[in-house]
Amino acid sequence: CEWGGYHVNIIDTPGHVDFTIEVERSLRVLDGAILVLCAVAGVQSQSMTVDRQMRRYNVPRLAFINKSDRQGANPYRVTEQLREKLKHNAVLMQIPIGLEGDFEGVVDLVEMKAYYFDGDKGEIRRTEEIPGHLRAEAEAKRAVMLDAVSMFSDELMEAVLEERPTPELIRAAVRKGTLLLKLTPVFIGSAYKNKAVQPLLD
Repeated sequence: CEWGGYHVNIIDTPGHVDFTIEVERSLRVLDGAILVLCAVAGVQSQSMTVDRQMRRYNVPRLAFINKSDRQGANPYRVTEQLREKLKHNAVLMQIPIGLEGDFEGVVDLVEMKAYYFDGDKGEIRRTEEIPGHLRAEAEAKRAVMLDAVSMFSDELMEAVLEERPTPELIRAAVRKGTLLLKLTPVFIGSAYKNKAVQPLLD
């Protein structure tokens, strides 16, 4: 597919244990992968297997916590599992606006903007200011994110100390940390209604 002026080849393979060889074959040719996790079930045994395979082939990856609109969704718990069970340096790049039935969109911690996805298929993207009740949480999570990400860029670290980090500096540092396999940026959404898959693709 084409996205944002880039040509993307998507290789999809069942994650099931019966398809281990297919997964290995795919991982051998990939530039990067998206580790998709369920916001309810979190890190499952198959996630561990696929993660091991990714490490074997040195595939840089992002994590996407899907199904955030389902009953019992908790992206924070899943991010914790990424750290504890898979030993990832998992860093939230977004926080959810509402969860379960109230999931409306995400707050982008890089741009510090709220993204909403309207329409039956989430095709109408809306950018708004961060809702008041989420402002303090967004500021706190952004500080944690900047702390983790600035390890990969002296320039960003200086900018953080001077309180002027730009989105460009943050993205460059995230990219560097991800390609070094020392950082796993975590995104949140619900693929069923295309909620927040667009920022993931970006």
